Amino acid sequence: MKTLFCGLWLLGSFLALAQPALKSAEQSLQQAGTAFYNLDGEKSLQLSHKALSQAYALKNDVLMSKAYNLIGLNIEEFYDPNKALKYYQKALEHAKLSQNDSVKIWVNNNLGNWYSYRKNDFQKSIPYYKEGLRNAEKINDWVEVMYAKLSIAGAYFGANRFQEGYVFLKSTEADVNRSKDDEPKLHYHSLLGSYYSHLGQYLKAEFHYEKAIELGEKNKDNLLDAYLIDVYNDFSDHYKKKGQFEKALHYLTLHKELKEKVYNDDRSKKAKIAGSQIEIDEYQRQIDKIEGEKTKQSKYLKESKLIVLLFVIILFILLLLLFSLYKNNAFREKTFTELKDAYAELQLAKEKAEEASQLKTQFVSTISHELRTPLYGVVGITNIILDEHKELAHSPHLNSLKFSARYLLSLVNDLLQINKIEENKITLEHMIFNIPDEISTIVDSLEFIAIKNNNKLQTELDTAIPEFLIGDKLRLSQVFMNLVSNALKFTKDGTVKVSAKLDRIEGSQYFIHFAVADTGVGIAPEDQKKIFEKFVQIERKEGDYQGTGLGLSIVQRLVELFGSTIELESELGKGTTFSFTMGFEADESKRNEILHNIDVDLSTVQVYRILVVEDNKINQVVTKKILETNHFKCTILDDGYAAIDALENEHYDIVLMDINMPIINGFETTKLIRKKGIQTPIIALTAFDKQEIMEQAISVGINDIIIKPFEPSKLFQVISNLIEQ
Repeated sequence: MKTLFCGLWLLGSFLALAQPALKSAEQSLQQAGTAFYNLDGEKSLQLSHKALSQAYALKNDVLMSKAYNLIGLNIEEFYDPNKALKYYQKALEHAKLSQNDSVKIWVNNNLGNWYSYRKNDFQKSIPYYKEGLRNAEKINDWVEVMYAKLSIAGAYFGANRFQEGYVFLKSTEADVNRSKDDEPKLHYHSLLGSYYSHLGQYLKAEFHYEKAIELGEKNKDNLLDAYLIDVYNDFSDHYKKKGQFEKALHYLTLHKELKEKVYNDDRSKKAKIAGSQIEIDEYQRQIDKIEGEKTKQSKYLKESKLIVLLFVIILFILLLLLFSLYKNNAFREKTFTELKDAYAELQLAKEKAEEASQLKTQFVSTISHELRTPLYGVVGITNIILDEHKELAHSPHLNSLKFSARYLLSLVNDLLQINKIEENKITLEHMIFNIPDEISTIVDSLEFIAIKNNNKLQTELDTAIPEFLIGDKLRLSQVFMNLVSNALKFTKDGTVKVSAKLDRIEGSQYFIHFAVADTGVGIAPEDQKKIFEKFVQIERKEGDYQGTGLGLSIVQRLVELFGSTIELESELGKGTTFSFTMGFEADESKRNEILHNIDVDLSTVQVYRILVVEDNKINQVVTKKILETNHFKCTILDDGYAAIDALENEHYDIVLMDINMPIINGFETTKLIRKKGIQTPIIALTAFDKQEIMEQAISVGINDIIIKPFEPSKLFQVISNLIEQ
């Protein structure tokens, strides 16, 4: 069945535009659409022609597309369907330029109609309909979606693909029923008539054909007459197929009569005359376009001559530049070669520097390990002697030995500390601490230096400082330890004062201003810039005890880690003051959280069995003495394989594992223990730095790490925690 969905979109309200020319063009198109609906092709073409001229004057692609589309409808409907195609194609071209989805829907639908009902080429018409449907769904216009689906159904029916078409037809049922217009209802029922006639369900087919005719005959002298013509023809074919020739003749007669009425010669002639004027204007527009191109070409030729002249001049300049480039090329090549060689040298130097840095790190690590191992023995044996011989507690020789060992350990720690800072391996911790307690501990520990040099060691603490603060108290203690010990060493018969004063409060941050002032020898102005450099010592005299020269370098870098800077004021013969300001948290909720998570060292009456795996005989003695003094049962083994056998045959509560052993090291021993399914907690008791071995220790199954020398209380706390877990 043929149906032409084309006209009613022109009857909708148009956007009222402020500009008079735009408004006039839109009104012309609206009136042209009304005339087309009333089958007045002549008037519709005249108004469309007027709107097209206005659209070109305004250079408005939307208006051009609407005008060409309406011209195509009139020409197709009233006198020459073949000529209509070029107007539809122009309408589609301008619709695409305008990016207006509504116009694209209308034009695609009319192109689909043209291929379906003028050429019976449904293979070409269906893609146009579906493109219109896609645009309608894009703008969510249910009316246009309904019309597009009715068109697709009609095309599929025309191609005898009724089942595919019925899917689209059925999907429009709800929208057709809610539509207030008779046009979609007429199409819907006529298409259902065709479908049921095809299926041989004649009563249903006749019901829907009659419904379509009823809707068409209700509307006279308008576009629905054109649709009714096709319904009469399809109904006649239906009765002819049934063999009811009398009824077939009746509807065929109605078809011819209505067709002669709608497409009479007078109407077609008038429309043709109006259409001819449009064609003449289109030809004139093409001629004007050609003339414009000709003028442009003429202008282009004139410009081309000038361009050629300019090209010759530019070519001459380029030749000069080329010659200059050629002359400079050798120089660039030489420069490039020199840069390449310099780059290679820099790469080599970089590799050597990286290798040296790695060797330095390895050296520091090895030295710290090799020194800590015997120091563990020295400190441990000293503590054993003091425990077993209380009468030697005040022996100057034994105290000197203990001090010397601890001082040597501090030198090792200084070397390791400066290396860690340089490699950015230090991160600040968050612990609860009390500033007066920390300063008091440092003052007490350095009292012997004050006494030696006949100095007074004073403190001045601001009472406005909160009782508890959150921060890295160990790093802060390191800073004070270095500054105070330095001040005491370079002061004789004088005073060293440590002060802490509340500087300001910002939210939960309390900023404390610290100062260490002495009345010592002072520092010359020319030396003040270099005292923070590594290994630098000022005014060293033979017999003085001044350490490694790392203390102030460590202080400066630790203070910078806190986000602060250290200030220096000094005058020769009058003394020196070091000062800095640091911020600490005083938030009560955070403080309570940290206090809640602090491990508490609780003594226990339970006796634990400890397996010590250690190859150094002196360290074996020290570790065993520490454990047995605190009521632990201790088994000593100096070989990893022996430790594995012992764990397979006996129960132990904890394993203290040395890492650096000759036959099989602590990592490999732990790995083999874990492979056998033994879950006894293992603590690495080592002289290696904790951060260096942490990752590998965790990967093989070591539960915790304690660095030698260590405080016994720390070891007992870790043992207790692991056994409880």
